[in-house]
Amino acid sequence: MEDLSAFGVDAWWVIVIKAVLVFGVLVVLTLFNIWLERRIVGRMQHRIGPNVHGPFGLLQSLADGIKLALKEDIVPKAADKVIYVVAPVIATIPAFIAWAVIPLGPAVHIPFTDTTTPLQLTDLPVAVLFILAVASVGIYGIVLAGWSSGSTYALLGGLRSSAQMISYEVAMGLSLVAVFMYAGTMSMSGIVTAQAEDLWFALPLLPSFIIYTIAMVGETNRAPFDLPEAEGELVGGFHTEYSSLKFALFFLAEYINMVTVSALATTLFLGGWRAPWPLSMWDGANEGWWPVLWFLGKVIGFIFVFIWLRGTLPRMRYDQFMAFGWKRLIPAALIWIIGVAVVRQVRLQGGVDTRTLIIAIAIVVGVLLVLALLPERGSVEPEADEEPRFDAFAAGYPVPPMPGQRMPEEREIVATVAGSAASNRVAGSATSNTVSEERRE
Repeated sequence: MEDLSAFGVDAWWVIVIKAVLVFGVLVVLTLFNIWLERRIVGRMQHRIGPNVHGPFGLLQSLADGIKLALKEDIVPKAADKVIYVVAPVIATIPAFIAWAVIPLGPAVHIPFTDTTTPLQLTDLPVAVLFILAVASVGIYGIVLAGWSSGSTYALLGGLRSSAQMISYEVAMGLSLVAVFMYAGTMSMSGIVTAQAEDLWFALPLLPSFIIYTIAMVGETNRAPFDLPEAEGELVGGFHTEYSSLKFALFFLAEYINMVTVSALATTLFLGGWRAPWPLSMWDGANEGWWPVLWFLGKVIGFIFVFIWLRGTLPRMRYDQFMAFGWKRLIPAALIWIIGVAVVRQVRLQGGVDTRTLIIAIAIVVGVLLVLALLPERGSVEPEADEEPRFDAFAAGYPVPPMPGQRMPEEREIVATVAGSAASNRVAGSATSNTVSEERRE
């Protein structure tokens, strides 16, 4: 049983200070991440990026936030006004609440007082499940925003978001089961302590780390998985009809969720706030306020991966996205859980070296995952002659084929259009001749 005696005994003013600091850090990180994304993507695209407001353009995000707050707030006439207003709040609040159980460092001494407290608001025996549950609530804000806007595009974005939540939260939850079994606890501070006694879990549990990293991109609606807000298909997705501060809340929730899943990955797989090697060789690296620096450095590393993916990969098709979640990630996570469970049983009964067996299984699952990512090579079956051909102009205007229908050749389409035009001309001339004869009579 993990030791949680250090939590729940702080004075009220200590809890208030912790909550205010967490809120301030998240807001500042959001402004910094927006600036960082614009600078990095600008560098990738041979542009300069923001460099005018403040040193290195650091105040550009703050200026954009003030400008956004001063814009006109428009509410669509067809919107359900109560849910339309509440939806951005539902999407934003869970993003902050999830940080209540994330450890930022060890126990420290508060300056100018005689109080010592852990750099964590609180902890729970099921802290990881608490974060997953709170993150799931935030998706309802997106779904309700799409439904209440009175817009088809927003509604489609909300429906896509619900399907995305089901697909990739299942994969994310399964990827964490191996961490629970290996650490023997679901407490956040307990998982950090377990990694101090052994390797960081990203190494022995590499398939879990890879699956979680992919799932966290889908969970936060970031490219290439930003289908709920695909501007090329849905104008702006679920937030098409939002403006001013309501839109800013969705923007804030997205970037805070990026930081939240990055902090969760840091805590579960990269040792949490503990210093990386070779800094860990320094005796004071994991004491005092230094661990906060190591923790933020790891989180910003994950943020860079988010930005890198956005500037590199194109958006996936919706069917590819769903097939990848259900046919690739979830089966790989289930196979890996079975492997870790077998290793756990062997370890309890005493047998082969646990670390060697886990690394071997990780290599096998990693190879299977890479093979699953390769494109499928389907054989082209000859089609029967009696199969009806697809007519793209049957309704008078071109339409795309449905799954299973075959497009005719381009020359056949041209011939069909030319034949239709010729028939129309013949019919028109016949009609005009008939009218002329009637007039002469």
